[in-house]
Amino acid sequence: MDTKELLKKVRKIEIKTRRLSDHIFGGEYHSTFKGRGMTFSEVRQYQFGDDVRNIDWNVTARYNEPFVKVFEEERELTMMLMVDISGSELFGTDVQFKNEIVTEIAATLAFSATQNNDKIGLILFSDNIELYIPPKKGRSHVLRIIRELIEFKPKSKLTNVGEAFKFLSNVMKKKAIVFVLSDFIADDYKQNLKIAAGRHDITGIRVYDKGEEAIPNLGMVQMEDEETGELILVNTASKSVRQNYSNYYNDKVNYYKDTFTKSGSGTINCRVDESYVKKLLGYFKRRG
Repeated sequence: MDTKELLKKVRKIEIKTRRLSDHIFGGEYHSTFKGRGMTFSEVRQYQFGDDVRNIDWNVTARYNEPFVKVFEEERELTMMLMVDISGSELFGTDVQFKNEIVTEIAATLAFSATQNNDKIGLILFSDNIELYIPPKKGRSHVLRIIRELIEFKPKSKLTNVGEAFKFLSNVMKKKAIVFVLSDFIADDYKQNLKIAAGRHDITGIRVYDKGEEAIPNLGMVQMEDEETGELILVNTASKSVRQNYSNYYNDKVNYYKDTFTKSGSGTINCRVDESYVKKLLGYFKRRG
């Protein structure tokens, strides 16, 4: 993709998603994640009416007169976008590929965060960490994130969600609002998610295509594994073949739902041909 075409794509996504974040998600995002807690600001002399529970006894003993700790509400958050860019994201049977919807959702969330003057970071992962962009503020930073989502070429087509959570725990020591965008056709990430969820506010956004849910009866068909590139002949006329695939797919979906729920994390399920706007708004309102 040449520079001119890339900039045109970035601009198109910015116009669409910024309008959504300005008019729909900005307020919802702010009200959903406003529970930020209090941070220490300064120490000053005790004044009549101050809460005695805020007395700093070490400073009081040093100066032989009462001092209190002053706290203020944390105004800023850090949002981390964790995006699966493995081979299975390049799939779509309807209007758009999964990775195109993922890019739009990520951009909408990022612009919503900038309205709150929050920092936004990005982790692109396959079975390895492909790219890490540390959290920063501002429109130009968000546009860089969108550019990477559009044009980044991963070294691997495989998936390891657990490795991504492990990296998150290592690199983000302070609490962050984390959105993980993937089809979650994976498992073995329960423990790493549990550890990460102990520190961060995590939401999994499962983006999937209706064509993945079941194999239609098309006779003998050659299929390619999107992550390994392996070509295999599949007898889709076989009821047991279709049932085995359905069981495999449902196992992965149930693992995602159970694992996120048990870790205290949120979940959003968004089919490519459905409105992600309604899905996000519904989730924000339920949480708010």
